[in-house]
Amino acid sequence: MISNSIKSLVESPSSGVIRKMFEEGAALKKKYGADKVYDFSLGNPDLDPPEKVKEAIVEVCKAESHLCHSYMPNAGYPEARAAMAKKTSLEQGVDVPFENVVMQVGAAGALNSILKALLNPGDEVIVPTPYFVEYDHYIHNHGGEIVRAKTNDDFSLNAKNIEALLNEKTAAIIINSPNNPTGRIYSEKEIDGLCAVLKAHGKKAGRYPYIICDEPYRAITYNGAKVAAVFPKYEYSIIGTSFAKNLSLPGERIGYAAVNPACPEAKDLVAAIIFATRILGYVNAPAFFQKVITKSWDAVCDYSLYEKRCKEICQVMDYAGLKYVKPEGAFYLWVKCPDKWNDDDLAFVNHMKDFNILCAPGSGFGGKGWFRIAYCCSEQTILNSREAFKKAVE
Repeated sequence: MISNSIKSLVESPSSGVIRKMFEEGAALKKKYGADKVYDFSLGNPDLDPPEKVKEAIVEVCKAESHLCHSYMPNAGYPEARAAMAKKTSLEQGVDVPFENVVMQVGAAGALNSILKALLNPGDEVIVPTPYFVEYDHYIHNHGGEIVRAKTNDDFSLNAKNIEALLNEKTAAIIINSPNNPTGRIYSEKEIDGLCAVLKAHGKKAGRYPYIICDEPYRAITYNGAKVAAVFPKYEYSIIGTSFAKNLSLPGERIGYAAVNPACPEAKDLVAAIIFATRILGYVNAPAFFQKVITKSWDAVCDYSLYEKRCKEICQVMDYAGLKYVKPEGAFYLWVKCPDKWNDDDLAFVNHMKDFNILCAPGSGFGGKGWFRIAYCCSEQTILNSREAFKKAVE
């Protein structure tokens, strides 16, 4: 007999809804033809990896040597950790030693290892809404409780709302910038406000909540926008990220966790993340792609196509009469359901399927009454969806 909790989650209407939509899309494309199905369900980058990554793959293949597929230290190859430390140092503006980096099985593996290392049963993790759907499960995986913090009307961080939720059980807050699903980038001022609230709470409570920065979209920003560095602002901070989105490598499951060197318990925390990586069953990040990413992490990428598609999908929404939040980064559009649907996003998303449109309902992201469009798809899909959206709304 399977676990009761897993059974209830599997059978929940909102559980795994994005993947279900993705699978439905494959069936619809087979039935009607790919050009007549408008699949915006999954954040699956359709840009090819840059040439430097492809060249590194060939180079690593050709350089195959004895024991190249063997185990390495659980934290990863020293050269891979050093490369990620250099990357993080450049992004954060502080000197991060390679010892503070642990190679991971994607950002999901990084977040689970971090949460396993931090949480005691009943500890709370604050998440600004809306948020990536899997955070609920990642937190519950390790005995924690998710606490949802309402953001402002424009989905920027509201430090006062977060402050009101802090207590002795607060272990961490997860911030995702650029945000999935809204595309919002949290400003320097917002991060400063968050850090001030956490410092005041830590001083009073004797426990400083960690800021966990989930950053797979950090590089994908528009109009020259920059993602604020957290390490110089707050000692108790960790980065969990991957190369799934910025280098279009989601299936390769390669990422890392990096601990702020200023953290008073950095050494113990790194050791805990390494141990969690082992006992969660990952053992280590994939050997082959650790080597690839060591050679190609700094590949130059052109995200102008995403920016172009962003403008095009916004034009489609304008034509259909739908309201939305203009993204500052990532490749998602956060769209309000038409008023007459009374915030029933599940029903509206199911309704859109009648017009061969596949989107993710907002309820799964903690955003009732909204839905998410992933526009990391072909330009033709976006342009061809124009009349379908119009008809669905009418």
